[in-house]
Amino acid sequence: MFSRLARLSRPKAIAVSAVPLATLVAVVALAPLPFAVAQPGGTADVLGKYEGKPVLTISGAPTRETKGELRMTTIVATGPQMDVRLGDVIDGWFRTDRAVMPKDSVYPDGDDVKEVEKHNLGDMRESQDSATKAALGYLRANGVDGTDKVEVKADLGKIGGPSAGLFLALGIVDKLDGDGSGGDLTGGRTIAGTGTISAKGKIGPVGGVAMKTQAAARDGATVFLVPEAECSDAEAEKPKDLQLVPVTTLASTVDSLRALEKGGKVPSC
Repeated sequence: MFSRLARLSRPKAIAVSAVPLATLVAVVALAPLPFAVAQPGGTADVLGKYEGKPVLTISGAPTRETKGELRMTTIVATGPQMDVRLGDVIDGWFRTDRAVMPKDSVYPDGDDVKEVEKHNLGDMRESQDSATKAALGYLRANGVDGTDKVEVKADLGKIGGPSAGLFLALGIVDKLDGDGSGGDLTGGRTIAGTGTISAKGKIGPVGGVAMKTQAAARDGATVFLVPEAECSDAEAEKPKDLQLVPVTTLASTVDSLRALEKGGKVPSC
């Protein structure tokens, strides 16, 4: 094959070579790739309602009326069984409202839609339990009485995953104790953000924060709470006038919100 090609004139050789190259490009363009394309999803105010139902229902202790909003954020990604092709990937790379991510980082448990949904909802339930333990533990450590009999139920519909943990914990604290001085944790603002939380109040990274900052700004937030380890990701596509506040623990997050309310010094990315 190579000896025959060497005897062809240059124009003919190029033409012959172009045939398999064009075929290869066509195959790559049409072949499904192991990626998911994500974009900003919805947000939900944990102090209010989601799909007509209260997000947080607290019994066993008096709750307070709150002002402002604490909005947990989401991303929406192409489904685990949806094919993503070269054109989708190229389009995602050149758009600020899209992100191309390895499929196994979005769906680590495979391509079965029902199994993925079951796993994500399980993560959400565990996150709710951890958020409740973290919030009540924080309140007890700060001398708030009457939390021993408190029960919390959270309802975010079919939103799955663990990334609402921080905001569920903040919502519980705000509804039971506010800022500890009669005011609201939000200071009347719309505050958004993301982060997992452990039962001891440690905040962890979640992924997709660049998309989540855009969802936050779209829905009226002026402050975004971001796990400290993901500050650089959050800054990558940060909307104008959205203040980023890095967070590491529930206690330090409450301190930052108090400082924000009083015009004090607040950590920044």
